[in-house]
Amino acid sequence: MTDSTAPIGSNADATGADSTSTAATGTPASGTDAPLVVTAIFRPAEGKREQVLAAMQRVIPRVHEEEGCNLYAIQEAEDGTIAMIEHWDSAATLDAHGAAAPVADFNVELEGLLASPVEVTRYTPIPMGDARKGVVLP
Repeated sequence: MTDSTAPIGSNADATGADSTSTAATGTPASGTDAPLVVTAIFRPAEGKREQVLAAMQRVIPRVHEEEGCNLYAIQEAEDGTIAMIEHWDSAATLDAHGAAAPVADFNVELEGLLASPVEVTRYTPIPMGDARKGVVLP
């Protein structure tokens, strides 16, 4: 697993992870056919939570229509941190997502709304135990 803090839309994937990041297995995350889980952590600036959520509300339905997107969901912690949890068919579909219009639009909408850069981590599966319970399934 590799953490990355990059502005969304830099030389990064869909949610900001650098395409050269290393997955949990120690191999490059890009170029693999394995499914990927991505987390993106958003910390809204004071008083900007509703605007961040509104931007997410506009982008999420568009992303749900993208090829390879199995999950693109948000969760909120008690401290107001918002986690976007994603599941993609492959690094290729995730990279295509990063180059698509919804991400570009989302980046524009987030300008000035976050207290810190989005923290993005790509994960590749390490299956263990029960075949249904040992991996994140789409």
